[in-house]
Amino acid sequence: MVFNLNLLSFMPKKILIICSYANSLIHFRGDFIADLLKNGFMVYGAAPDMSQEIHSKLTEMGAIPLEYQLQRTGMNPFNDLKSILELKKIIKAHDIDLVFPYTIKPVIYGSIAANMSKIPAVSLITGLGFTFTGTSKKARTLQKITELLYKVSIRKNKLVIFQNRDDHKLFLERNIIKEDNKVDFVSGSGVNLNSYPTRVNNKTTDKIIFILVARLIREKGIHLFIEAASLLKKEFPNAEFHVIGKPDQSPSAIHLEQLHKLNEQGTIVYHGRQKNVAEFLFNSDIFVLPTFYREGVPRSILEALSVGMPIITTDSPGCRETVVKGENGILVAPQDLDSLVEAMRFFLENPKQIEIKGSKSRELAEQKFDVKIINAKLISLLSEELK
Repeated sequence: MVFNLNLLSFMPKKILIICSYANSLIHFRGDFIADLLKNGFMVYGAAPDMSQEIHSKLTEMGAIPLEYQLQRTGMNPFNDLKSILELKKIIKAHDIDLVFPYTIKPVIYGSIAANMSKIPAVSLITGLGFTFTGTSKKARTLQKITELLYKVSIRKNKLVIFQNRDDHKLFLERNIIKEDNKVDFVSGSGVNLNSYPTRVNNKTTDKIIFILVARLIREKGIHLFIEAASLLKKEFPNAEFHVIGKPDQSPSAIHLEQLHKLNEQGTIVYHGRQKNVAEFLFNSDIFVLPTFYREGVPRSILEALSVGMPIITTDSPGCRETVVKGENGILVAPQDLDSLVEAMRFFLENPKQIEIKGSKSRELAEQKFDVKIINAKLISLLSEELK
């Protein structure tokens, strides 16, 4: 007996997620991957230099870990072409149905590989990084090259998803995408509200702790945080200023020796890189991120919102979305030390506002940044493009 059934229609769709840092597949996209799997998709996660730990975690979840070569910084046409061809080979070998890349190089190379393979790509723009903040001649040249590569790659995407409207506006202004390109928006990567529950206020001292969690590069505003700490320590000796983050390979990285020296002097408390950031947030009072990096929506701020902390961050793309004026925190001018110091002084002089504004942060996290809301929208968008 012959059944005239299209068995392919019953096969699970295969989605290839491409990124530049393997850790992000678990730490930033773990819930998303889990939700895709629950919805019947086959999920492949491709990243360079994948550790055995990340490989094992992806496998345990039911996803399929893959590696490809990527030169994360700089532009080398030979290496870049190699990355594209390697991704194209992965797409063909695993019969991928849709490519979902995020961060700059994976978006560009993943989109080109998908176009060459004649399958849809849905790119996620998670911010533009320091490529679009530099003003030097070298930085402007790099911007032009990056813009050209974006034009070549994502204009043919089925859909481009932005984490903030400022980036979409810039892409239109610079003719990277056109008005008729299909776009949509999500509020960052989202945060798991259960993993970052509301902290309980059981303070027994008048000590107020400010905390910064970030990559230790100048563009994240770490130097401004340190300068503000140095000034405020003289006025409020009981205040503490904590820093979490690992040293970075970027030319603008803050040197580890400098951090240790500041730690010894008592200006800051440096904790290095920490896996359980939530524990440190629970024991701090105000979250500070004076970044002038082109963020998507900073994950570190979302985690602080979720535990119920007031936020001090910059009035800049990706960050301004996390603060409702007069409600849950204070927006400061980018690269403005005086503005930052005054915002931090406000909480030192008005400690009762910490709990008041912190509760508003949790409300904002529940209403706008819950990972369940973000993932449901992403899965709906991907499903639509696979029809």
